[in-house]
Amino acid sequence: MPSIQELLVEYDRSLDYTSSLIDGLTDDEIVWRPEENASAVGWHLIHQPAVAHYMVRNLTAAELRIDPELELLADSATPPPERGDLPSVDRIVSYRDQVANRVRVLLGKIASGDVGAPKQLGIIGAMTLASIVNHEYQHSTWIGESRVGPFGHAPIDTPTSDLLIVVEGYPVIDLSR
Repeated sequence: MPSIQELLVEYDRSLDYTSSLIDGLTDDEIVWRPEENASAVGWHLIHQPAVAHYMVRNLTAAELRIDPELELLADSATPPPERGDLPSVDRIVSYRDQVANRVRVLLGKIASGDVGAPKQLGIIGAMTLASIVNHEYQHSTWIGESRVGPFGHAPIDTPTSDLLIVVEGYPVIDLSR
């Protein structure tokens, strides 16, 4: 299994990839939905970190929510027509940055052994972080499809690394290898 430090590198790579996908998109493109039951690019941008922080804070740290309003909006159990309006792109990006910082801090503490039960949390942390990276790429793939399809922007090459493989069109860290 890759180390938490290796997975944190992959986490940053996945976040950078998502950022590259929205680079050049207008605010209107980020909030556009093709139909009532579809999710906007902006929703995916909130959903990814909401899930990441939920997983890390509930599985490893018992940390409070960063932005309960955004987290409710980002819940995939809420049907798209009931999710409400998206916040500004600046608020979305700020939230993504805050969550990324918390993920790095909390997983960094686990990697350094600065937690109770460091071996047990090390296993949980690595599995959680791999899942977070895979989830980021899952939604980034969908963002990329919007970028190229309806919006007509140039595609962005998917990142590569020794830990990533592509399965059914999605970059993933395959821990079963």
